[in-house]
Amino acid sequence: MPQVGIFMGSISDEDTMRPCTEVLDTLGITYHFTVSSAHRTPERTEQLIDSLEKDGCQVFICAAGMAAHLAGAVAARTLKPVLGVPVTASKLGGMDALLATVMMPPGYPVGTVALDKAGAKNAGWLAAQIIALQDPAVAQKLAAARAEFKEQVIRGAEELEARMAAK
Repeated sequence: MPQVGIFMGSISDEDTMRPCTEVLDTLGITYHFTVSSAHRTPERTEQLIDSLEKDGCQVFICAAGMAAHLAGAVAARTLKPVLGVPVTASKLGGMDALLATVMMPPGYPVGTVALDKAGAKNAGWLAAQIIALQDPAVAQKLAAARAEFKEQVIRGAEELEARMAAK
């Protein structure tokens, strides 16, 4: 039973979206990772949404570049949260995808994260936070990850301060 559906508009986006799957893997969250295009395979997109919802999917993550309509197309077909990852795919440096993903009509929101790999990673974390609302085990894993992030900063600060004091 996949908890998260991850759709990419093109197979060329796979490397960009790997940080998302790495986060979900680390937290033990199941997902279905595939390619479907809002424009070239709209029927496939609709079928995937229906199938994943029947299987218990709780969050959809969609990555697309240029016109980047995939997240909006998914948001139009589900009441589940949809997270959009705009992908740099044109000479506009990703601004086209960012604006297409974030500018949704009222009632059809897409939670939009940063461009490319940074956005993919945070989409995984945000999906986990949504799932953690109903899953205490995921909430515990998120809390542990946050504690480790804090420790990494503290260790880095201590190491820097020790080097500076030794001068």
